Amino acid sequence: MPMLSANNVSKSFGGIKAVDSCSIEVERGSITGLIGPNGSGKTTLFNIITGFYQLDEGTIVLEDKPIHGLKPNQIYHRGIGRTFQITRLFWKMTVLENMIVPVKQLGLATLMSQGVKNYEEEKAMELLEMVGLAKFRNEEARKLSFGQQKLIELAAVLMSDPAMILLDEPAGGVNPVMIEKMMDIVDELNQKGTTFLLVEHNMRLVMELCQHIIVLDHGQKIAEGEPAEIQNNPLVLEAYLGSTQNANASA
Repeated sequence: MPMLSANNVSKSFGGIKAVDSCSIEVERGSITGLIGPNGSGKTTLFNIITGFYQLDEGTIVLEDKPIHGLKPNQIYHRGIGRTFQITRLFWKMTVLENMIVPVKQLGLATLMSQGVKNYEEEKAMELLEMVGLAKFRNEEARKLSFGQQKLIELAAVLMSDPAMILLDEPAGGVNPVMIEKMMDIVDELNQKGTTFLLVEHNMRLVMELCQHIIVLDHGQKIAEGEPAEIQNNPLVLEAYLGSTQNANASA
């Protein structure tokens, strides 16, 4: 039984199908990559799974229970955390404040009126230590690099102990040293039991990190399998390069 399954999911915008009768499964304990050319429907599917978009057709099932139709905060409390391609932080708040109270969980008024409980601060500091950012606890989030901001967002997601995390282009705009650090963190979390589904254009990261890869094109699943299978799949090469002849010429 897969941990997460999307079954015949469709979503249209203005008559254009961004996701077209797409079905995917994510096994518990896996790191699964979701790849495809620009406009293939990857982030739309992410947004459907996490409740930011409502699907037109199909079902989303988590742990044998349907979650389609739920609001993002309800899905969050079911155990799915996510990061975004463009980080969503409170720029004038400190790194520690961003860790402790995302508005989606308690609300800004709660932070200001009740303060921060000791156990929350301790947990936040442990996570910041894990991602190497503890020394920036009192810095405003806007003062950190883009890569560091992505690490803050990932660490903040971990505050809710999610069983599954969706990463939307974690390496986008991040320098190579920070990418390696992020890969190490994801691998360490996965070894401790966290399941990951990630959208990523950095193929080296995907091939090294993921055990299973799903490929979308024009909103449909065109291939899936282990990294070695995907690298040599003619449909995947055609989707990315236009034709297998071009792919051979580029090799």
